[in-house]
Amino acid sequence: MPVINEASHVHVENRLLWEKLAYDRARENEESQRLKERLTEEQKAIYDVVINDIDSNNGGLFFVYGYGGDGIGVDINGYADFDIPTQLLLKSNGDHISSIVKSTFPNFIGASSDGSCFKNNVILAPTLEVVNEVNQYMSNLTEGEGKTYLSPDTTCKGDGSNSVLADVHTPEFLNTIRASSLPNHSLTLKVGSPVMLMKNIDHNLGLCNGTRLVVTRLGNHVVEGSILANPNAETKVLIARMAITSSDPRLLFKFNRRQFPLTLSYAMTINKSQGQTLSNVGLILKKPVFVHGQLYVAASRVSQPDELKILVCDESKQDCNSTTNIVYKEVFNNL
Repeated sequence: MPVINEASHVHVENRLLWEKLAYDRARENEESQRLKERLTEEQKAIYDVVINDIDSNNGGLFFVYGYGGDGIGVDINGYADFDIPTQLLLKSNGDHISSIVKSTFPNFIGASSDGSCFKNNVILAPTLEVVNEVNQYMSNLTEGEGKTYLSPDTTCKGDGSNSVLADVHTPEFLNTIRASSLPNHSLTLKVGSPVMLMKNIDHNLGLCNGTRLVVTRLGNHVVEGSILANPNAETKVLIARMAITSSDPRLLFKFNRRQFPLTLSYAMTINKSQGQTLSNVGLILKKPVFVHGQLYVAASRVSQPDELKILVCDESKQDCNSTTNIVYKEVFNNL
């Protein structure tokens, strides 16, 4: 079993950090040497450059295509600022949302879409707030009349039995709650809009949490969509409403929302993009990333540098050439 070197790190309460620390140093070193011997000459040259920068404590950003992991190429002091390579930078035209949309979906604006431009193209952002902003902007650009579905929201019996709580947790209040694990109370969809499933429905058909579809028909009780990727691509499926219980730990109570388990997916959070391989990604950083390794996750969704564009702006909405990457240095204490 992996053994954590208790003497080499401070007390860590973050569960994710504990998981990262749970490795056997000797076994990892043996595996590293074995893999190093299998490198080609080209790979060995890249490896030497990266290791040299690490040994000399130089900061750097390395775009290396390969299997997932913590591809950290910057100073590991917790918060590290580094310059975005010029070829990856996207300059704003004054409207950051418009700029990232035009870059990521060049064939979308001004014409209705059959969904083909969404298959491997997506906009990523670190926060749900920015994602919702982009999704609303693009939904307004999508031709056709939208259909709005409203959810009935009710408190769970265990939490709503108290009359005081029932008075506070009114349906009107519950309708205002937004969380990454829940579809919105008000869900407006249009034919041609890309959406993402928020719950597992049918593993055999590939209808799992994170599966992307394009809306093909809107009914009163079901939504028809065509799967965008995976072996069942272009298969049409029907999605019905589901009773979904809130699981956000920030909420001190639970409630049920009966809604289609869908959310617009012109844009998605970086966390939701994990495991997906894309060919055109626009990363908008109106705020710096705030999770260990998150910037790496976003950049590694593509296999070539020219498939990624990064738009960075500060609080005054001015373009920037650098951003902050967050690395919890405790992860490296056992190296």
